[in-house]
Amino acid sequence: MGCGCLLALVAVVSPRFAFILVWLFTDLVGRALEGFLLPTLGLIFLPFTTLFYVLVYDPAGLTVWSWLLVILGFLFDLAAYGSSGYANSRQSSYS
Repeated sequence: MGCGCLLALVAVVSPRFAFILVWLFTDLVGRALEGFLLPTLGLIFLPFTTLFYVLVYDPAGLTVWSWLLVILGFLFDLAAYGSSGYANSRQSSYS
């Protein structure tokens, strides 16, 4: 992939959009995840985790550093869900 910095900037703004770009323009998703259901569920529920897994996937096996990046993606997903829940609770308390 020749434009990794651009992909990183898009992923910061919208991990789902970055994942769709990777899915449409590369074969990384098909190599890392088989079928249509698992990538779609990852896109809906855990976009950072799925995107990081697809980007670090190696058919020979994932290294410790690769798994750490996937775990970091999972933490990003949890933080996104937590912050949106916190914002919704603050908004409803003012109503």
